[in-house]
Amino acid sequence: MARIVKPLTNTEVSKAKAKEKEYNLADGQGLQLRVKPNGSKLWLFNYSRPVTKKRANLSVGQFPDTSIALARKTRTAYRELLAQNIDPQHYIDERNATALEETNRTFLFVTEQWFELKRTTVTEKTAGDIWRLIERYLIPQLGPIPMLEIQAPQVISILRPIEAKGSLETVKRLCQRLNEIMGYATNAGIVHANPLTNIKEVFKKPISTHMPTIEPKQLPEFFSAFQRTNIKLVTRYLIEWQLHSLTRSFEAASTAWEDIDLENKVWKIPAEKMKKKRPHRIPLTGPMLELLENIRPISGHRHWVFPSDRDPRKHASEQTANAAIGRTGYRGVLTAHGMRSIGSTALNEQGFNKDLVEAALSHIDENEIRRAYNRTDYFEQRIPMMAWWSTYISKSKVRG
Repeated sequence: MARIVKPLTNTEVSKAKAKEKEYNLADGQGLQLRVKPNGSKLWLFNYSRPVTKKRANLSVGQFPDTSIALARKTRTAYRELLAQNIDPQHYIDERNATALEETNRTFLFVTEQWFELKRTTVTEKTAGDIWRLIERYLIPQLGPIPMLEIQAPQVISILRPIEAKGSLETVKRLCQRLNEIMGYATNAGIVHANPLTNIKEVFKKPISTHMPTIEPKQLPEFFSAFQRTNIKLVTRYLIEWQLHSLTRSFEAASTAWEDIDLENKVWKIPAEKMKKKRPHRIPLTGPMLELLENIRPISGHRHWVFPSDRDPRKHASEQTANAAIGRTGYRGVLTAHGMRSIGSTALNEQGFNKDLVEAALSHIDENEIRRAYNRTDYFEQRIPMMAWWSTYISKSKVRG
């Protein structure tokens, strides 16, 4: 016959004195109060493990922080687990591990995971710009916070001071990156839903401005100012190269000799240098080949076609062309990137096929279905078009 244990009273627990050796006071159904020689009192749950049937003690809490009532409530919960053949110790360990994992999944931790994927889809420069933006504005305040605890009001309070300074484009970009990070966290099962979905709607919207550019017919006037301005030779060649090739600033500045195929008259830009992470081929026209011959004595023995003035082992900065154009008197009127628009306008006005012009600009078709089936870059068809464009530039230069 099982021994009947009389439940402890508050008085018995409170007045239990320390002895030379620790001892237990039973409360029944596995709950015990262990009194240690130093006077501390610890609640223990003594039970038989469901699988091994070995006896084990599980800490319930220390008295008086854990009262008799709370200790008995915990005992009941443990007994309910045992009734389902669940070891309370294993249950607690798994719950703690889950809680620890969620705590460790901080904004910084998840953002670093997201960034490792993001950087494979953009150029190295763009990846650097993205990380610097996040590191400056988000990591200091959100970095140590678990993703599950991040909510819209908290993020809005971080972005409000940036908005107040008038940096609306920065706020827009931060909202975009925050949604990408939260989207990654949602798809990875780290959070249940994205709490920042429409966060951009609570901020003022930046006024869209087109990239400063000029009309094709204004090229002679630009070349006239260009030739009068004191600009270093390598920079002059870089600007003309970018204009002829219709490339973006980084793509032009980072031109490498190893990517130039003179025999087949083609410049092959690797995918990692391109904005959309797709390799791009550009036909080398007569004026472009002449430009390469002119700069060969300067950089032909180096890796980069347009080496940096400060460190020839590096390529020119993508801001080099912009700065030089600004010195010609065209600051706010034309940018290096805006030269692509000049070419686009001229080619479209001349009646060239829109697909050829878009391919020359390395634009990706917005129509996903059409893009999936149309994999050509129209290289052969672009050869006469690019030759026409180079001739147009050369004539404008002469008239300037």
